Amino acid sequence: MPKVTLLVDDGTKIQLLATTALLSRWVWTCRWRAWIASRKWTWYSGPLVGQPLDFTMTLYLRHYWKDERLAFPSTNNKSMTFDGRLVKKIWVPDVFFVHSKRSFTHDTTTDNIMLRVFPDGHVLYSMRITVTAMCNMDFSHFPLDSQTCSLELESYAYTDEDLMLYWKNGDESLKTDEKISLSQFLIQKFHTTSRLAFYSSTGWYNRLYINFTLRRHIFFFLLQTYFPATLMVMLSWVSFWIDRRAVPARVSLGITTVLTMSTIITGVNASMPRVSYIKAVDIYLWVSFVFVFLSVLEYAAVNYLTTVQERKERKLREKFPCTCGMLHSRTMMLDGSYTESEANSLAGYPRSHILTEEERQDKIVVHLAVSNESNSSRKKGLLKGQMGLRIFQNTHAIDKYSRLIFPASYIFFNLIYWSVFS
Repeated sequence: MPKVTLLVDDGTKIQLLATTALLSRWVWTCRWRAWIASRKWTWYSGPLVGQPLDFTMTLYLRHYWKDERLAFPSTNNKSMTFDGRLVKKIWVPDVFFVHSKRSFTHDTTTDNIMLRVFPDGHVLYSMRITVTAMCNMDFSHFPLDSQTCSLELESYAYTDEDLMLYWKNGDESLKTDEKISLSQFLIQKFHTTSRLAFYSSTGWYNRLYINFTLRRHIFFFLLQTYFPATLMVMLSWVSFWIDRRAVPARVSLGITTVLTMSTIITGVNASMPRVSYIKAVDIYLWVSFVFVFLSVLEYAAVNYLTTVQERKERKLREKFPCTCGMLHSRTMMLDGSYTESEANSLAGYPRSHILTEEERQDKIVVHLAVSNESNSSRKKGLLKGQMGLRIFQNTHAIDKYSRLIFPASYIFFNLIYWSVFS
């Protein structure tokens, strides 16, 4: 075993001490040492996982300080390295993680602790730790948010009069693995700070901070939340092109889109912490839900107005039951874009035939189908085929306006939303 010459505190010169005896002298002379000059923090490439209101980090925590009582003469100026067994017998800083929920030192295959002593009394104390700490996350812009978290270190027993803590090289004391990658976040920046913390019962303490900013990846939420919600809103607009008399088709489509939006909202909230404020994703999903719900209400209004209109037409037919040989399909073909003479022609009368006043009263049904603009000499347009005419007549005016208003309003909402939150 190597032998050295050691000069201890009582002035006694001991020569040719074995390493075991040297350790014994260190334990006796250093166990009451209570101050540290410096230390360094190194960020290891362990997992950094964003959890609801906390984060987990694996790191190398390295302390540097100088204790002249640990100095020893050396011909080659080489340091001596020891494992965790010596740490349990000498004084080391009592640093703990403020606001920590869980933390432990790795012990596979042995305790991941290293103590290195230099001949001039400098000490390097390193350990591998995993810690889960609290983070005051703000989800008001979720999932378009950036979170700033901090890990705080402080001495548990020694005040600033006994123990002074500071970063050895400032921001350079913090180093990260370039290959580090997180599933939901992108590490934007990190920096170190230090300040004093006051406790009314014990006094002032030095506290070190490691602050880092995380920006959430949006692509996952685009695929899982925003894109499905947008598709459901667009699917609800399909009902505006379906015949208003096809009640089962339009009702089932509206109910399906409403239930799907409810499922999306429930799924997003189930994976989020229960916060008492509105998140950005809540605004988007609930506005989309309102658009889907309004499409159902739109058809309810169309169906009600259609029923009222058919009831009025039925009363008119009961009041004037005589159609005078005119077919019902011909009556339906009058859409208000024909003049009175053309309406008579469609009813089976030639253009040259001029109706008398009695004939006008007998054929009142023809006049009821003609619009108030029957005196106009110009047509509004020619319909192409009987099928197109029926579609035109079965489409309510509310549906025609909704085909433009709903998409335009939703596009305007998206422009405002993404300009504010992105």
